Amino acid sequence: MADRPDLETLLLGPVLAERDCGECTACCITLKVDTPELKKPAGTPCPQLAATGCTIHPSRPTICRTWFCAWRRVAALPDDARPDRSGLIVSVSFNRDSRNAFEAIALTVLALPGSDAIASGMAAHVLDTLCDRPIAVWFSDGSRKMLMHPENDVAETVLSGATPPPHLAAEVAIWRAQYAEFLR
Repeated sequence: MADRPDLETLLLGPVLAERDCGECTACCITLKVDTPELKKPAGTPCPQLAATGCTIHPSRPTICRTWFCAWRRVAALPDDARPDRSGLIVSVSFNRDSRNAFEAIALTVLALPGSDAIASGMAAHVLDTLCDRPIAVWFSDGSRKMLMHPENDVAETVLSGATPPPHLAAEVAIWRAQYAEFLR
């Protein structure tokens, strides 16, 4: 029996063999890690990170072996979208304590400190690339976050349970089916 793909693979696709992290260590600094093997707050460098990269790379924890940012998985993202080049890190977010369905499972595009991704247009390019499937996409500058996909009129209709206007009916139906588990 074949292994079932994990949720990140289902949402973003498999890890692309032709892309590697190179010198990028954005995830080692930016992301929160809370596993039995490693606990690290967001925005804090991993204690195993040195100027030359991971000091325990051959024996790094499972989370570090199996997690990959969206740039490693989405071929439509350009080479310049690698987090250390773009100033953006894109990940799948799982939020058990979500305020609404679109926070439960989503893609989060996070602007790294000092990033010029908005001014350079990279943020818009990355968002355009990711907003082509029925998965919520959030953008955060670190202090606040905004729902970028679906659009507000669709999101409000999905979340309210209201009957959609005819021009939104098909799109609302797709989103309600995708997020049915979280709309209860």
